[in-house]
Amino acid sequence: MTQHLADLTSQPNSAPTPAPAARGDQPGWWRDAVIYQVYPRSFADGNGDGMGDLPGIRSRLPYLARLGVDAVWLSPFYASPQADAGYDVADYRAIDPMFGTLHDADALIRDAHDLGLRIIVDLVPNHSSDQHEWFQRALREGPGSPLRDRYHFRPGKGPGGEQPPNDWESIFGGPAWTRTTDPDGTPGEWYLHLFAPEQPDFNWNNQAVQDEFRSVLRFWLDMGVDGFRIDVAHGLVKEDGLPDMGRAGQLKLLGNQVLPFFDQDGVHDIYRAWRKILDEYPGQRIGVAEAWTPSEDRTALYLRHDELHQAFNFHYLSTAWDAAALRRVIDSSLDAMRPVGAPTTWVLSNHDVVRHRTRLGGGLARARAASLLMLALPGSVYVYQGEELGLPEVTELPDEVRQDPSFFKDNGQDGLRDGCRVPIPWTADGPSYGFGDGGSWLPQPEEWGALSVAGQEGDPDSTLELYRSALAARRAHPALGAGDGVEWLAAPAGVLAFRRHGADGSVFVCAANTTTGPVELTGDLSAPGTVLMASGPFEEGSGEIPGDTTVWWSA
Repeated sequence: MTQHLADLTSQPNSAPTPAPAARGDQPGWWRDAVIYQVYPRSFADGNGDGMGDLPGIRSRLPYLARLGVDAVWLSPFYASPQADAGYDVADYRAIDPMFGTLHDADALIRDAHDLGLRIIVDLVPNHSSDQHEWFQRALREGPGSPLRDRYHFRPGKGPGGEQPPNDWESIFGGPAWTRTTDPDGTPGEWYLHLFAPEQPDFNWNNQAVQDEFRSVLRFWLDMGVDGFRIDVAHGLVKEDGLPDMGRAGQLKLLGNQVLPFFDQDGVHDIYRAWRKILDEYPGQRIGVAEAWTPSEDRTALYLRHDELHQAFNFHYLSTAWDAAALRRVIDSSLDAMRPVGAPTTWVLSNHDVVRHRTRLGGGLARARAASLLMLALPGSVYVYQGEELGLPEVTELPDEVRQDPSFFKDNGQDGLRDGCRVPIPWTADGPSYGFGDGGSWLPQPEEWGALSVAGQEGDPDSTLELYRSALAARRAHPALGAGDGVEWLAAPAGVLAFRRHGADGSVFVCAANTTTGPVELTGDLSAPGTVLMASGPFEEGSGEIPGDTTVWWSA
């Protein structure tokens, strides 16, 4: 049973609580925000059924406030058949019963605001579920139905229409087209799905689609959310005529060049219309683009003054732990954002990639060093749930428990997104390490008890306390947080070092040793100031920085 806003507004005291005020006099809270991603099914289980939910998240909000983040981004919790972990939405105005109710969402938003936290929700506008009412009516009504124009239905090629309309490939492997069966039982038209067959793409040239999503935006803004993370923000508009690519292996081109189904210029008109809606609401509501583009300059186009506020920096996320490579991507990211006046964002992990403790190699020491480097950079930061605990990727999941659609496609993908989605541990022992009173939908490794919140809390050497200290310092130090540049310092090979200046004349210095051995600190790094913190053991005055270590100084 789904629940809609009318059910809420009939209740007393249903007006959303106001969002927290921006820190200090800083215009644009998002410019230096630390935003924590919650993957709802894996964060906290409030009813003991083994699946995370909104009441579970609500119960853990004080933990996030103490951690020191500014906002919480929730991955999809909408009504969905869960063919792709909720990114196949059947009803954009309803909560899936597995996660709770609209009342639960309302209570979560209120509690978050009371704790000084903002709430950002995922929006999935590129495609719906194949169980969405529109798509089901389009199938029932057959060719010529006005509902079919809200998606991409096309006749097939060949004498009997037995071939797909073009050669586009699905991100999850295989053709990006599935053939329908007409109401009379005969083979019918094909429909486009850039992801799973259960996720038909909307046709954003259709006015009804545009009107519907403007209404959906207002629904959640009226509920009190502070922004939207826009899934596949680069994919809404397709090139006119849906032309062939003329080649296979299209997945290898993602994020490297403009494709006829991604990063088309027409998407920007959509976001200009959305920005007007966001600006109508008080409290600085924001839009965040998940936009895979060929370059930082193309990403910046989504962030012009009349479009969205932030975009994920996938170019930084995909950079190796190498001083020269990191310097190049930091420079190019800052350079691209500067002309449009947008903050650069930094991220190391999310629900779609291997956790950075595992991905970067080098274990926990390197992960901690990478985290402290990221938190020192100017702009906004995204933290994925569990990275503050130093969780590694779970690589030994049995095949029978996996749920990632790409795992079941024979297209060369590793299908390991489940490995970063294993429920996080809260206690050192007990059922599911405190995730809930029951089990967990994906099995947790036995060693995770030691990595739990309870296992790390109060230990000054733990990764959890490192994050808490770093976020507190980032909030307090005038030279940290927002900004659009760094002053690079001469440093030994393999060391990345920069200086930042506060408006009050304060100075901050960060140095990251990306090599595995100690490196002597010379020149500007021989006496950069008083040590604020280090990602690992560091003896002040020793004259060298250990391998896989980042150090912060203040002067």
